[in-house]
Amino acid sequence: MAEAYIVATARSPIGRAHKGSLTGMRGDDLAAAMVQAALAQVPQLDPARVEDLMLGCGMPGGEQGMNMARVVAILAGLGDVPGTTVNRYCSSSLQTTRMALHAIRAGEGDVFVSAGVEAVSRMNRGSSDYIPGEDLTNPRFAEAVSRTARAAEGGTTWQDDGSLPDVYIAMGQTAENVAQLTGTTREEQDAFAALSQGRAEASKDFWARDITPVTLPDGTVIAADDCPRAGTTVETLAGLQPRFRPDGTVTAGNACPLNDGAAALVIVSDRVVDELGLTPLARIVSTAVTGLSPEIMGLGPVEASRRALSRAGLTIGDIDLVELNEAFAAQVLPSAKEIGADLDKVNVHGGAIAVGHPFGMTGARITTTLIHGLQERDGTFGLETMCVGGGQGMAMVLERVS
Repeated sequence: MAEAYIVATARSPIGRAHKGSLTGMRGDDLAAAMVQAALAQVPQLDPARVEDLMLGCGMPGGEQGMNMARVVAILAGLGDVPGTTVNRYCSSSLQTTRMALHAIRAGEGDVFVSAGVEAVSRMNRGSSDYIPGEDLTNPRFAEAVSRTARAAEGGTTWQDDGSLPDVYIAMGQTAENVAQLTGTTREEQDAFAALSQGRAEASKDFWARDITPVTLPDGTVIAADDCPRAGTTVETLAGLQPRFRPDGTVTAGNACPLNDGAAALVIVSDRVVDELGLTPLARIVSTAVTGLSPEIMGLGPVEASRRALSRAGLTIGDIDLVELNEAFAAQVLPSAKEIGADLDKVNVHGGAIAVGHPFGMTGARITTTLIHGLQERDGTFGLETMCVGGGQGMAMVLERVS
């Protein structure tokens, strides 16, 4: 069975949605720039050998609609390379990496591009696949008993009563549910958010190496993430009001912001590595995707990580670094605890609370960060994992090669 290796990565700076540095750049242009940057790192590889360009996008409508992957392939100069746009919300570009792994192991290709993008600032611009404001909720869910609504209105503890779950639930409400279910306090969430910001601030040199600068249409070069807030303290975070429930614990400070960004990976088989004499960055060891109640989707990393580790023949004790996407501090803390991950190994340079979370980009961004983190610390095995809207979890184990 063929092995799959990541031989190049590129991730853009992450802009703050609606008011940040990337608001003037279309998502397809941003993704194309990252695909070109990743392929440029492997000059021995003829881009025409790319079997498929698979692009993750969490909200594929408007400018991000119409199978954006094929548009990106053409914009990137890969005219005859096909493309497919994949939506698994927050893990969309981890899913495209998984698809590349499966194709290589099945012998159905040797070279793939796995990319991801989200331009939240530009959602609903241009032509759209839906009517803004139209209620698309399946009426079966509209009639469902909402445990979350009861918890939000009465301050009661969320619990699964067996009724149809609210699959359309707002992500902030899922974080509140997880906090209630696991007993994760506001103080713990704020302390972790301050830790994430502090780690990002202390890792400026690391992030400078992690980021591929982007040139805007007006010629401006963007080379840093918009969102890290230097000097963030527990005391400043404690002054923020809950955003989702009057008596809640989730605030703008202990949750990820809304963002724009793109990333791309070049993934090849061991045959191509040998043929071209490439020096791979990492081997994809295993992946897993799991489901759970949409109303507590924040705990998705737990079972997904367990399965990925089991398939790799490893335990959490074998893992040198963990990148656990920080959708909310309320879900990172209990997820890491259940996985058995030492927080000293989790998001050591800061995570999405500090640097941001452009939905479709995040899977490939975390892969990039994990590889660079393993290189920096001379680590061998890394775990990437995240919760996913709709009640899912996803994980991948990597082995650093160089």
